[in-house]
Parts: sequence; C-alpha cells; structure tokens
Amino acid sequence: QVQFVESGGGLVQPGGSLTLSCVVSGSDVSRYAMAWYRQGLDNKRNFVAQINIFAATKYGESVKGRFTISRDNAKNEVYLEMRDLKPDDTAVYYCMRQAIDGTNLDPWGQGTLVTVSS
Repeated sequence: QVQFVESGGGLVQPGGSLTLSCVVSGSDVSRYAMAWYRQGLDNKRNFVAQINIFAATKYGESVKGRFTISRDNAKNEVYLEMRDLKPDDTAVYYCMRQAIDGTNLDPWGQGTLVTVSS
C-alpha cells in the first residue's frame, strides 16, 4: 500500500516562506505524476500543484508565481516550496500520486498544517 508522510508545516508570518516535503513509500514516484492539495477552513480539499513524469508543472491560480513543486526520484520525495505566504494559504497540505489522467490513486496521508498569521 502506498503511504505518504508530509512534513515541514508550521506557523509563519504573512510574506514568509516554507518548504514542505512528502516521503512516499510503496511506489516508485518516478512513474507517476505527483500533486499537492490543501484543505482549508472551508473544509474543501483543493488542488495546489502537480509535477508529471517529465517534470512539467501545473499550479492552482491562487499560488502561481509563489509556489514551486519539485521531486527527487532518487529519494522518492516530493516538495512544495512556498513563498510570499498569505493568510489564505492556511491549510493542511497533502501530497498525492496521480494517474496520467489526473485521477488520484491512493488514500490521503495525515498532511501537514501550515498556518499563516501575524
């Protein structure tokens, strides 16, 4: 069974930066697209970013230009670098393995909480 362990969240002031990590076990991430999602106070889980097997990336409109997704296939890890954080970025962040059509393939991990507040 594929499992995700997200880490790197915390409390940060508006305008600050954080980098999240996701360690994946049970699957070779180099064979799949990987994505980050977040679930905020509205309790909806929304798409944040995706990186495919060719390292092409996609981003949600609200994070374009501020967030960067990357992967280290040798370590089987995925990262989300977040800059210029805003209070609206406050959420629990999750990573996910995706099929070529964007379908999410696995149960969600525990996520990592990011709180942006002064």
